Amino acid sequence: MRYHVGSLEQEKLLDLYKAMLKPRMIEEKMLILLRQGKISKWFSGIGQEAISVGVTKALKESEYILPMHRNLGVFTSRNIPLNRLFAQWQGKKSGFTQGRDRSFHFGTQEYKIVGMISHLGPQLGVADGIALADMLRRKKRVTAVFTGEGATSEGDFHEALNVASVWNLPVLFCIENNGYGLSTPTNEQYNCEHLADRAKGYGIESRIIDGNNILEVYAKVDELCKAIRRRPRPVLLEFKTFRMRGHEEASGTKYVPDKLMKEWEKKDPISNYESFLLEEGMLTEEMVAEIKADFSDEINTNLQLAFDEPGVSSIESKELKEVYQGFDYQNIESKSNQAENIRFVDAISQGLEQSMFRHNELIIMGQDVADYGGVFKITEGFVPKFGKSRVRNTPICESAIVSAAMGLSINGMKAVVEMQFADFVSSGFNPIVNYLGKIHYRWNEKADVVIRMPCGGGVGAGPFHSQTNEAWFTKTPGLKVVYPAFPYDAKGLLNTAINDPNPVLFFEHKGLYRSIKGDVPTDYYTLPFGKAKILREGNSISVVTYGAGVHWAMETLDKHPEIDVDLIDLRTLQPLDTEAIYDSVKKTGKLIILQEDTLFGGVASDISAMVMENCFEYLDAPVKRVGSLETPVPFAKSLEENFLPKQRFESELITLFKY
Repeated sequence: MRYHVGSLEQEKLLDLYKAMLKPRMIEEKMLILLRQGKISKWFSGIGQEAISVGVTKALKESEYILPMHRNLGVFTSRNIPLNRLFAQWQGKKSGFTQGRDRSFHFGTQEYKIVGMISHLGPQLGVADGIALADMLRRKKRVTAVFTGEGATSEGDFHEALNVASVWNLPVLFCIENNGYGLSTPTNEQYNCEHLADRAKGYGIESRIIDGNNILEVYAKVDELCKAIRRRPRPVLLEFKTFRMRGHEEASGTKYVPDKLMKEWEKKDPISNYESFLLEEGMLTEEMVAEIKADFSDEINTNLQLAFDEPGVSSIESKELKEVYQGFDYQNIESKSNQAENIRFVDAISQGLEQSMFRHNELIIMGQDVADYGGVFKITEGFVPKFGKSRVRNTPICESAIVSAAMGLSINGMKAVVEMQFADFVSSGFNPIVNYLGKIHYRWNEKADVVIRMPCGGGVGAGPFHSQTNEAWFTKTPGLKVVYPAFPYDAKGLLNTAINDPNPVLFFEHKGLYRSIKGDVPTDYYTLPFGKAKILREGNSISVVTYGAGVHWAMETLDKHPEIDVDLIDLRTLQPLDTEAIYDSVKKTGKLIILQEDTLFGGVASDISAMVMENCFEYLDAPVKRVGSLETPVPFAKSLEENFLPKQRFESELITLFKY
């Protein structure tokens, strides 16, 4: 292996050697502990240390790096205390996830590291968002993100590269091509000679680098980082390397031909570099022994600290509390007495605009949201006021944009993502439920993201533009779900959603956009989450609903003045105002729940179950649930009217009243 020293001083050459040796020695120790049953799993990066170390050393400490589970050298090169790393792998409290996640599934703002999730792909889009925040603030920084060659087959990889190219983001996309995705060789994963060639299709630069040559890695990445800081742009790097252990230790390496294994053994990045330094007289055998002894002492000392730490205890209240970032809600009332009678759609637009003025680092992203104003014209006129840097048209790639919103949040900004239709959120489902929803519980990081969800039927839009899919997200701990029915609530709750540092799914029924009007204060105000609104008071039945269901219920009740009810508009589904529901049921003794969503597995089912568990002795009749038919949303008007629950609600309400 040839090493080109260039202008590097001996101190830097030795520093790179030590930086590779340290993670290697830690790994060797971890493999012993794994066999002893003292850690549960290990993903080895032996043979790939030059990549982690070389890239990290080329970055500034203020620049974010997003590693994967073979990048121990990233963590050690950023000088994370070893006792905390060891505690993390043992599931101890002083680890970065307090026992809530394993291995390298964590991040730390202190060291500007954002760890992976097992779904791999979303972190590439997260890197885009981090880099976007730096670019908008005019900070000359680089963001580096790692992936393996296997994950380059995921859609998130292609989406992230395209977004970075279109927005000219300063991201280093680092592919560690180690020959196998678990046991699947590269010739069964892709059909191009080099993964770096894929950069051409996205109009970005690429480089192929010998991932086992520390000086080549460091020098080329350092050169690129300096160039990117001067002229921001994305670059795709393919590091040719090999992993000398299995995908994880239980997998073994029997699927690797012996000849191939022996070839790569000769290319070991540490032994070759050590030999080079010895030959050049920069290192002696005595120095090697001393360095290894020091590392061994450091490893053993910190391991003992981790072993001596007691196991984590489970305290239910603490676990539940830390699913969400703490939010000190501030009730802001309208300062003027001025109000105007506006449509639902105008209230959303007004709240979003006033929030943009209030939060100067709030970014709106979505398809056609800039000059066109979005398909529902919510952001029409925003570009002249806020500019295209803050009101950003996106490619059609929901997953990458949700991930980029997460990256903006990690780098201290706020994001509102508009799903063109709530139905399309399925293309961005993974980063919402697995990244945004879990990140605070895992490593105490906020996801300051609002996802706007134009939803609902009754407009003849068919199966792909009419769903009310809120139940997909009320099931996911860590997400908040808001679903207003009136213009006043929509504006106030949207303002709160943007203030809240937690991820919020904000459902806006498009059938209400231009059909419902109401008096709305002209200036800024907020409304609290988790507080239902009692629209009508009565003693016969409790009617619980939300969204368009509120208006269907009011129309039905107007036809039956003899049925006096408590009509409860939930407004938010997570958090849910159970107190208002229980108090009403205890008064009326009867409950009917109306939702637009199909019946099975919906919000109504959970409310019914909770009332049965907590108010059973107060009930005078079975709890009734009314929802849409168990079919996709049909297109034809007559079919859609039969699908939606409005008429069935009237029938069930009368039956329950007579019970």
